[in-house]
Amino acid sequence: MLFNGYPTGVEVCDAMVHGGPYPATSDVRGTSVGTLAIERFLRPVCLQNYPAALLPPPLQDSNPLGLLRLVNGIYTRDPITLSAND
Repeated sequence: MLFNGYPTGVEVCDAMVHGGPYPATSDVRGTSVGTLAIERFLRPVCLQNYPAALLPPPLQDSNPLGLLRLVNGIYTRDPITLSAND
């Protein structure tokens, strides 16, 4: 993110990457530029058995923001309700 400053001049696009097989880089697992650079900062997080009040609104079963979500392979804005079989 940049606020009231000058960018580096490196375009953020799918074609822009630094890295690749040796000798282009010593580490082929990631890049510091382009759209794939965000993968360096992502990590999986599991919020198992969290109370709804502690979850951010986009993750709450009630879907208070009315976001379009993929639930069990179906796109929906409906709240998630548990059936007797769950």
